[in-house]
Amino acid sequence: MRRLLSLARGMQMETLQLRSDYLRAAQGRRQGTAGFLLQARARDDGSPALRVGFTASRKIGNAVMRNRAKRRMRALAREVLAGQGVPGWDYVLVARPGATVIRPYADLLADLAQALRRIHGAGA
Repeated sequence: MRRLLSLARGMQMETLQLRSDYLRAAQGRRQGTAGFLLQARARDDGSPALRVGFTASRKIGNAVMRNRAKRRMRALAREVLAGQGVPGWDYVLVARPGATVIRPYADLLADLAQALRRIHGAGA
């Protein structure tokens, strides 16, 4: 079953489910920010779907902290990827220990926007 995140402009974003999709995204482009790491890759499969995944390891903290980090990253994806994400790409947001949970949300928004500009500005 595919999970969908609704976006503001009527487009829907799929959530990555398979480990192999996460591994392929890890081999793509990367852009680190103060709040998280963004991994991205063009799928080139002809599908216009925008897919996104979220990961928070045990380094982030206990289950409460990991869930909080993932909730914040999902909210970021809804706000920023709706306008700046490129259809046909996979994105994975990786939480950073001691940063994703405590960094101000406005700074995280700016981090994601800047990371997307750098990834797609480098020959997308």
